[in-house]
Amino acid sequence: MNPPDPLFSLNCVYLGMIAVYKNKWFAKFANKEHISDIRLCEVVKEIINGKIDADYGGGLVKQRIAREDAGKSGGYRAIILYRRSERVFFVYGFAKNRQENISQVEERAFKDLAEILFSRSVADLKIMLETGMLLEVSCDEQTSVVSE
Repeated sequence: MNPPDPLFSLNCVYLGMIAVYKNKWFAKFANKEHISDIRLCEVVKEIINGKIDADYGGGLVKQRIAREDAGKSGGYRAIILYRRSERVFFVYGFAKNRQENISQVEERAFKDLAEILFSRSVADLKIMLETGMLLEVSCDEQTSVVSE
């Protein structure tokens, strides 16, 4: 795998060699529910280490996120697009008490979105960051997502 473009890496946080993003909708959801970028990075680390709650195939996974000061069972669910050793996109989230799961139609739509986002070039992603369609997920050194 080629190293990230140095111009692009100024605008994106790379954790190991994995770029982690959230779309505008998920950023609003995470902010409203007080889900920090640090917590999102912990979720990515879980995925990298093989602790995936639900793998739908096609780069689509569902992962539990614990509520602040509570466990995962009554917390949130995140729909994440994941391409091993390359990119992670947080695209949708919901509280477990408001929605049980995603529908088959939603699953298909998220898989289509994964195909689109994973095919985007570094230049395309840079434009998406500049226009606010995507936001970077910021992690600190304590929350490196490099697998253990």
